[in-house]
Amino acid sequence: MEEIKVDEKEALACCGSSQFAKQMALASPFPSVDHAISVAKDIWFDKVDVIGWLEAFAAHPQIGESPSSHTTSAQWSKGEQSTALATATDSGLQELSDWNARYRQKFGHVFLICASGRSTAEILGELKNRYSNRPIHELEIASQEQMKITELRLRKLFSAKTKADSTGSQYSTAVASKAEKERVGIIGQHLTAPLEGFPAKAPQVQARTRPPITTHVLDVSRGSPAAGIEVRLEMWKSSQPRPSFGETDIGGWVLEGCSTTDRDGRSGQLMSIVDALSPGVYRISFNTGKYNPGGFFPYVSIVFEVKDTQKFEHFHVPLLLSPFSFSTYRGS
Repeated sequence: MEEIKVDEKEALACCGSSQFAKQMALASPFPSVDHAISVAKDIWFDKVDVIGWLEAFAAHPQIGESPSSHTTSAQWSKGEQSTALATATDSGLQELSDWNARYRQKFGHVFLICASGRSTAEILGELKNRYSNRPIHELEIASQEQMKITELRLRKLFSAKTKADSTGSQYSTAVASKAEKERVGIIGQHLTAPLEGFPAKAPQVQARTRPPITTHVLDVSRGSPAAGIEVRLEMWKSSQPRPSFGETDIGGWVLEGCSTTDRDGRSGQLMSIVDALSPGVYRISFNTGKYNPGGFFPYVSIVFEVKDTQKFEHFHVPLLLSPFSFSTYRGS
């Protein structure tokens, strides 16, 4: 398949962050849509800062309102909200508008959700549930929803480009001579036919552009990324298949890598960039006591397991930290 080029304007239609669009255009062309999405995730989560996130959020119309412009982004937004608008009642739209206003006043940006296929009632329910979140936690959720929208739009963009290339190819074939078409067909049969005695080629796994395990830290009490926190990543390697609760685990943990969070709260590379992550139990630890000497936690460790079926997935394990509490979840 011929590589597909994505220019800055097209990337901006997929995600309204100028930082994102410039990085995607520089990384173009892409051999496949899956590769483009992998690169997009790396750029969005590891290279675009919070200002860039907010710029992308601001490019979206308020949920429940049909965009008036005729740009590609606006038309995609209209299509993504079509189910919600089709299932909406006047009272439902009014309630959604009221909650959108409350949300914007609390968090400072539009309520963002991948609305494709969702009814007004579903969206309103999710809005109400997320309204109780802390701002720094909600920012992370909104960024995940933006990535879902970006992925959806990249697939639409690649589909349209592939169809256009196919149409051009069909035209070229139609004007070719019959003899030339037959010659190309014979050659094609030889190239695509499996070689006798050789196994079929295994499907290729998309190469990674970042380490399979990453993290970042958000200081909930300050409402900003936490810079300067030491981070360690370890893997359980012992005669026991896994660590047991309440038992001494001396000697079982082996260091994979360590780093310190930057001004965006992101750690540096904690392990090598490998396509297949070794299945097993991992522990990621944060030196929170050094970061906040007056806090409750001298350090925080998060233990998680990667199954064999998950070795090609990405594991983003963020830490949401305050002096007397912390939380985490698995991102992508």
